[in-house]
Amino acid sequence: MSTTLEGTNESPNHGHGHPEWRDNSPPPVSEDLNAIANDTTTVAPAEVAADAPFSPLQSRRHQMYPYLTVEEIDRMRRFGNVQYWRAGELMFEVGVPGPGMFVLLNGRVRVTRRDGLGHVHLVVESEPGQFLAEVGQLSGKPALVDGHAMDDVEAILIAPDRLRALLVAEAELGERIMRSLILRRVGLIEKGSGPILVGQSNDGQLISLQGFLSRNGYPHTVIDACSDPEAIALLERISTSKADFPLVICPDGTVMRAPDENELASQLGWLPEFDPAHIYDVAVVGAGPAGLATAVYAASEGLSVAVFDCRAPGGQAGASSRIENYLGFPTGISGQALAGRAFVQAQKFGAHIAIPTEIKALHCNCTPIQIELMNGKRVSSHTVVIATGAAYRRPNIVGLEKFEGHGTYYWASPVEAKLCKGSEVVLVGGGNSAGQAVVYLASHAARVHLLIRGPGLELSMSKYLIDRIAALPNVTVHARTQIESLEGDGRTLAAVHCKTPDGPLKLDVRHLFLFTGANPNTGWLRGCNVNTDAKGFVLTGPAAHGGHADCSSSLETSVPGVFAIGDVRSASTKRVAAAVGEGAAVVSQIHGLLAERQELALKAGAVE
Repeated sequence: MSTTLEGTNESPNHGHGHPEWRDNSPPPVSEDLNAIANDTTTVAPAEVAADAPFSPLQSRRHQMYPYLTVEEIDRMRRFGNVQYWRAGELMFEVGVPGPGMFVLLNGRVRVTRRDGLGHVHLVVESEPGQFLAEVGQLSGKPALVDGHAMDDVEAILIAPDRLRALLVAEAELGERIMRSLILRRVGLIEKGSGPILVGQSNDGQLISLQGFLSRNGYPHTVIDACSDPEAIALLERISTSKADFPLVICPDGTVMRAPDENELASQLGWLPEFDPAHIYDVAVVGAGPAGLATAVYAASEGLSVAVFDCRAPGGQAGASSRIENYLGFPTGISGQALAGRAFVQAQKFGAHIAIPTEIKALHCNCTPIQIELMNGKRVSSHTVVIATGAAYRRPNIVGLEKFEGHGTYYWASPVEAKLCKGSEVVLVGGGNSAGQAVVYLASHAARVHLLIRGPGLELSMSKYLIDRIAALPNVTVHARTQIESLEGDGRTLAAVHCKTPDGPLKLDVRHLFLFTGANPNTGWLRGCNVNTDAKGFVLTGPAAHGGHADCSSSLETSVPGVFAIGDVRSASTKRVAAAVGEGAAVVSQIHGLLAERQELALKAGAVE
């Protein structure tokens, strides 16, 4: 086992001598903490591992590990209970559901991260006036780090539900805490904590798992099975076959062989348990911009909310490398970053989020409505919001099925960009998502060939993206061009054969990106009475009710209490801002429906 020092959090104003142990009333915290907490210009000294590159986070350690004032700690006491740990005792452990946030009153705590190969790294040594938690503790997820009491420790333990209450009730203090929790998760992602993925860099399943963990903001490390010395040494100790890859080595030493995303999520403790007796006010299916907006607005307004998504927050928008025309972000923001912020925001207000969880069916003939999960369990809710969006259409290309996961991709994240660095790539599509991907990939690839069926981009893409693409010297736009077939050995793409107005065109590339229209994710609605249009998009408002719906139910489907928003809705505007707007609007309509039902129930009770 090796140990590497990442950082300590020492202050010249604080010694490390632990205070006398007390079993009576809570001791006062040093008044010096007030000065430290208010000094926003001082960064606590830190030692960085020799093998760790410089990180911008080093300049924000005062925000990652802030000191609380005595007055702030006093305000936090009502949200938790004082508890005690002896020196050497384990306070929280990697892989075990965390108990919440610890506010240190006395004693120091050593926080370390570890991986499945036996490496242990010091993250920080926290002292009185600081708190221990990261963003996963908003929902009581398994801890990503170990915490050992260095001295006898006295701390206020704030459970996840009370932590969320604290963040809402104490706005200014809550902002500092939330920023710290997020930065700590970012730091763990940057350092590569958590599970280790072992495989070949061009393995489609490895790429899929890596993208899955990345889009869910979960720390991990990828090592090459053929060239990394530790991977080679590991494979000498365990018996493997080609079918076992990729391997996933979890921090507790568990070795998973070629797991799928659900198996990995289950092993990491992501999947929550649902109380079969509980009835939610709102169940949101889909965690794209529309679904997350619904979750944030509904939960912040006091409704009980469950959110389901089969893969990761963000939907199609989450795969956008940079959205530059979203209101309030003049320098742009990646779809993943936008979704990540909304995801944490929904958790802050108490939304119960289950990712990855696939829905099998919607049972509309029940009261309340029931959502059936793939594992057969059911979740009940008074209302349901369909926000499942749309998936990129699989084009009819000869040989495509042989190369899916082996050189063909339906999104362009940093994972794919790294694979095609310095190479020529082909991208098919003329919408904004395609344009954003072109701009992003052009900064990594030697050349990007953009293939579109029409004569130009003007009818399907925003002008700022058209101008950006025109200014890129390594992007070639091929108008009126379609792919006819793919060439390769079945494991590696070698060439793309196209049909153009000037005749056949062969492009020797190993990477193909497909952004070719979208089909609605509505297959799970078969068997219920939710009406769709000819293309499968969900009808709402007058179209769903035979022209008799009033404006208050413009987002309601043909089934009372079931709403549809975002890209899955027929005739919706396919923009992130529009999806977020519908997510906010549907909450108002849900309030109206629930109030109407409550009024009817009261009248019925009065009659009885």
